[in-house]
Amino acid sequence: MNILLTGGCGYIGSHTAVALASKGHEVILLDDFSNSERSVADRIGQIVGRRPVVIEGDVRDLALLTQVFSTHSIDGVIHLAGLKAVAESVANPVQYYSANTNGALSLVRAMQAANVRSLVFSSSATVYGTPQYLPLDEQHPLSPENPYGKTKWHIEHILADVAASEHGWSILNLRYFNPVGAHESALIGEKPLGIPNNVMPVIVDVAKGRRAQLQVYGADYATRDGSAVRDYIHVMDLAQGHVAAVEKVTLNREATTPSSCDFINLGTGRGTTVLELIAAFEKAWGKKLPYQISHRRPGDVAECYAATDKALRVLHFKAARDMGVICESMVRFAGLA
Repeated sequence: MNILLTGGCGYIGSHTAVALASKGHEVILLDDFSNSERSVADRIGQIVGRRPVVIEGDVRDLALLTQVFSTHSIDGVIHLAGLKAVAESVANPVQYYSANTNGALSLVRAMQAANVRSLVFSSSATVYGTPQYLPLDEQHPLSPENPYGKTKWHIEHILADVAASEHGWSILNLRYFNPVGAHESALIGEKPLGIPNNVMPVIVDVAKGRRAQLQVYGADYATRDGSAVRDYIHVMDLAQGHVAAVEKVTLNREATTPSSCDFINLGTGRGTTVLELIAAFEKAWGKKLPYQISHRRPGDVAECYAATDKALRVLHFKAARDMGVICESMVRFAGLA
């Protein structure tokens, strides 16, 4: 199949491209390179043996999208493009609504015009807000608490409305938790431009001496060691979840059948504390990581992890890589081995 990946040269996009190509699919990558590097496409080519098609541009550019669909015989789309930093979204919500919500609208318009109705959307566990119970399943009430999460929530609703309005749509919204790690080749991994927002690139910065120490925000939670618990999923597990999702929506779609729009968590179903993450990284690196216990951050919750039954039932997907593999892959990718 020919699969279009928006944001295809980014962290999740590049690993998904590798997973798709490894299963024999052709990938077309659309990226504006606002938070990715052009050399990523070459590295994908090194891993899979052929460089993917790369188109530079903004997913909000409807004319460009129309050209992409008319030039390439697209069977399905994985929509990953968008802004993703919670704090930045609070500081600049207009930018987030423009990039994320308008980007999704442009993509849907182009897909309608091209009669492509198979879509996997990169959503987020942030749509749940503060957990009312754990593990978080897909029936948990949605209550996003920041503009980033609200853009994901809005797009999920837009896609549900689109599916309800036309026959033939097959849509899966993947609500994933905390992607970490790197490809086993160490050729691609998480390398954000500018100041990192996620924990693993910050840990790498500390290990490389770019930061004096890691801040652990809170060690007085009612958890097994007092630090916050999160569900960290290896990015290649996440990528394989995307492959399962896009194969399902593309191969199962019939133009005359009623549309479907569903929601599936992608996580491990296991919670790891911040201090456990540090210990796993130290073991993989072979050195101690400097860190400091700080006050809790406003809005942080004690625990957040996924219920994964639906992913197993619908996609036959289960994350396989543990925290040791995650940290070893990051050590290699960061050149710390």
